[in-house]
Amino acid sequence: MKKKSSSLPEMDSRRRFVRNSAMALAGFYIIPRHVLGRGFIAPSDKLVIAGIGAGGKGEGDLANFFSGNKAEIAFLCDVDDRSAANSRKKFPNAKYYKDFREMLSKEHKSIDAVSVSTPDHTHAVAAMAAMQLGKHVYVQKPMTHDIYEARMLTKAAHDYKVVTQMGNQGASGDGVRQLREWYHAGVIGDVQTVYVYTDRPVWPQGIPWPSQKSPVPAELDWNLWQGTAPHKDFVDKLVPFNWRGWWDYGTGALGDMGCHLIEPAFRVLGLGYPSEAECSVGSVYVDEFRRGYFPESGPPSSHVILKFPGQSHKGKDITMHWMDGGIQPERLPELAPTEKMGDGGNGVVFIGTKGKMMCETYGANPQLVPTSRTAEVHVKQTIARIPGGEKGHYTGWVEACIAGYGSDAAKNLSSNFDLAGPLTEIVLMGNLAIRSFDFRRRQAAKPANWEYPGRYIKLLWDGPSMKITNFDEANQFVRRTYTDGWSLGV
Repeated sequence: MKKKSSSLPEMDSRRRFVRNSAMALAGFYIIPRHVLGRGFIAPSDKLVIAGIGAGGKGEGDLANFFSGNKAEIAFLCDVDDRSAANSRKKFPNAKYYKDFREMLSKEHKSIDAVSVSTPDHTHAVAAMAAMQLGKHVYVQKPMTHDIYEARMLTKAAHDYKVVTQMGNQGASGDGVRQLREWYHAGVIGDVQTVYVYTDRPVWPQGIPWPSQKSPVPAELDWNLWQGTAPHKDFVDKLVPFNWRGWWDYGTGALGDMGCHLIEPAFRVLGLGYPSEAECSVGSVYVDEFRRGYFPESGPPSSHVILKFPGQSHKGKDITMHWMDGGIQPERLPELAPTEKMGDGGNGVVFIGTKGKMMCETYGANPQLVPTSRTAEVHVKQTIARIPGGEKGHYTGWVEACIAGYGSDAAKNLSSNFDLAGPLTEIVLMGNLAIRSFDFRRRQAAKPANWEYPGRYIKLLWDGPSMKITNFDEANQFVRRTYTDGWSLGV
């Protein structure tokens, strides 16, 4: 890959050495590209990628980067050999590590870009470590575990002049662009209410942390897996998927699906910081009139309401409703009895002053409501489509990294951190409200009893300052404390 002159000098030196060595071995003959075959891409023009998290979504991400024939997967890192097995087979020449810090320390001179696809609690520290070395980054959704981390990574992208993308691939699909064109053409009028809903969680939530510890699998480095989180005994059925339901590691249903489902509303309506947040959550009762208290785990369901002041077309407030655990808004009366709202379990519904529109997960299958209007209404295409759609989310990032920071390709990415950071903050604001709902303390008058001051109130948010102004206890969820030995480095 060709690097700009402002890149790390070590990388330029390494490439000069490789180029000069190759010329010497070839007797100083430079072979024209066409001699090597039509479509050949020289190794020096490929993006050298290191994958932190090589299984699950990481496995798919790496395969998608590679599919465009402009990326070399040169390094793999995973704390669990079982998760990494398929990627190691697909990329047998990639050097393998378990600790991303060791990999970056030893190999950074040979790396152009880093893909981060770990549990949520490791996203920020891994991405920041790479960015501080001048490496472009692709980070799975949600971009970070905490609001503070999202703000810091957004800033770091410009501080270190790197190309960034978050892994909400629907942002590169045609659907959200069609929704934007309808809205900005005035087809549904002014939107002041939007509903976003999902059938997640599809893993256990609203449960106590298991009391029975289990043997750590030989292939897993449990200490490294825990990373920034408080250290606990290993328990069964946490890895590789169910960690999503535990706040120490995951971000619940909002973190899993919010970046896919809230993204259409975020882009269509141009949302900024919310000013208010309130929520209600599903309850689990462990006995008659005895509600279970499981603050380490997300609730089985929730309804979060966020208000965005003066952000509609006409300067009116926009109210967003997030619903998970299978809770959905009232079915639109304009739909036929057998028509699905969204894709059934998930969807986004925009309520306008002149009409309504909806879409499925990833912004797919955008529809005007009643759906007969979809084929009847025609507006001019004003927003360029991403070649390849969702597939182009991956290959577009590779090409933008090759083009470099500040290039048009980098600026036009669908989820660079200037977009992904604020979107992630909106998602995590919902989690802040949910976690505040479960905050408890001893009553001053009756110390034997608990009180829950974060329930059934409206939280007021100062976005620029990252602070809840009317309930200070909620601010502990803006920025968590890492376990000893870990730091974001800012």
